[in-house]
Amino acid sequence: MRKIVSLSAMEDFQLKLKFDDGSEKKFDVKPYFQFPVFSILKDPSVFKQVINRSYYIEWQGQQIDLSADTLWHEGKNNS
Repeated sequence: MRKIVSLSAMEDFQLKLKFDDGSEKKFDVKPYFQFPVFSILKDPSVFKQVINRSYYIEWQGQQIDLSADTLWHEGKNNS
C-alpha cells in the first residue's frame, strides 16, 4: 500500500503529491466536481484545507476523502 509523504494544494484545483516509492504526481480534482459530494471543493478556501493522512487525504469537516492508491493511479507524473 502506498503512502503519501507530502501534499500541497495548488491554485488550479490540483494536488501535488509525493509518495513513499519516490514518485511525484499531480492530481486534478476538477473532474470530481461533477459529483455532488465534491462540489464544495470548488471553493478555493475549502479546497486548500486538504490534510495528508498518509494512506489517504481528506478535507476535514467535509466527509470527503481520496485514497493514496486512487491518487497514485489517476494522477499524472510530475515532469
